[in-house]
Amino acid sequence: MAEHAFGGIAIRHLYKIFGPDAGAHVEAVRNGLTKTELNERHGHVLGLRDINIEMPSGSIQVIMGLSGSGKSTLIRHINRLIDPTAGEVLVDGVDVVKMPEAELREFRRHQTAMVFQKFALLPHRSVLDNTIFGLEIQGVARAQSIDTAMRWLERVGLKGFEHKYPNQLSGGMQQRVGLARALANDAPVLLMDEAYSALDPLIRTDMQTVLLDLQKEIKKTIVFITHDLDEALRLGDQIAILRDGEVIQQGTSQDIVLRPADDYVANFVKEVNRGRVVHVEAIMAPLGATAADSGQRIAADLTIEEAVRTLASAPEGDITVVDPSGMPLGTVTFRQLAGAMVNAHETNDRAMAIAANAA
Repeated sequence: MAEHAFGGIAIRHLYKIFGPDAGAHVEAVRNGLTKTELNERHGHVLGLRDINIEMPSGSIQVIMGLSGSGKSTLIRHINRLIDPTAGEVLVDGVDVVKMPEAELREFRRHQTAMVFQKFALLPHRSVLDNTIFGLEIQGVARAQSIDTAMRWLERVGLKGFEHKYPNQLSGGMQQRVGLARALANDAPVLLMDEAYSALDPLIRTDMQTVLLDLQKEIKKTIVFITHDLDEALRLGDQIAILRDGEVIQQGTSQDIVLRPADDYVANFVKEVNRGRVVHVEAIMAPLGATAADSGQRIAADLTIEEAVRTLASAPEGDITVVDPSGMPLGTVTFRQLAGAMVNAHETNDRAMAIAANAA
C-alpha cells in the first residue's frame, strides 16, 4: 500500500443511496440513472454519486453546497456515522469502510474529532468538564485531562470561563468550547459540520480567524462543511462544490473564482470580492530573461487586497513579485493592482458569460 501523510484522506468512488435495497441500484446510478429517476422508479434517494476527493494532510478541505447537496452526508462517511453503499474512505491509507466495530470505535476516539453546528455541549457540565469529555472516554487521567483542557481553553480565549455552564455563555463562546473539546482530543482529523452557521456574522468571522490562527500551529487535516461561499473562500486550501450529491468543481479559491466550471458555480462567485481571493501572481507579468529586480518586492501569495494595503505608499513603477524563497517571478505595478480591485465585478461578469456559453 502506498504511503500516506499522517491524517491524509482519500475518498474514492463513493456512492450513498438511501433505501432498503440500495446496493441493487448502484450499477444503474453508475450508468447514469438520475436522482429523480431513482426516486420515481424505485423509491430510493440518491445521497452521493461517485465522490472522489483527495485531502492532503495538514490542509483545510472545504465541502460547500446548498441545502440538500449532500455535504453533511459526505462528512459523516469519514468517521462512518453513515455507511456508504459503495466506495472507499481512506484515512492514512486505511479504509474506514472495512473497519470492524472495535477498530472503528478506536478510530473515532483517537483519529477524528467533530465540531457541530448546534455546539452539542452537555448542559449539566461546566466548560471545563465539557472540554475534557472526550479525554474521559479515552481513559486519560483527570489531572492530565484538566491540564490539556485548560491549555486549549486559553488558546480559544476562554481562560477564566472554565467553571461557567453552557447556558451562561454566548453562542460564539459555546462554539469555542466545542472547538477546544475537539482540539483537546489531539486527533489528526478535525470534522466541522456547519460549525459556524448558527453564529452572528461578526462572531462567525471572529471564529474563522481563530481557526486559521490555530491551524498555522496545529496543522490538522480539517474538513469544513459550509453553505457560505465567503466562508469557503476564506478558509479552504481546497474547495469542493457539491450539487445533488455530485462534485461539480474542485480547486483552490482562485480556481473557483477565476475559472468557474459552469453557470451554477459562476452564479455563486458573481458577487465575490476578487481582491480578497485572487493572488498577486495571477495578474503579474512574468519576468523576462534579462529583466532586472526592481528592488521593491512583494510576495506572490498575497491577495490583491493585501497587496494594495501593503503598497499604498509605494512609488509608481514596477514591483518585483517573489516566491516564498525570495526568487523573482514577475512584476506588477500598484496601478495594475488597484485596477484589478476596481474591475472585480466586470471580470466576474465575463467569467459568468464564458461559463454560460460553454454550457
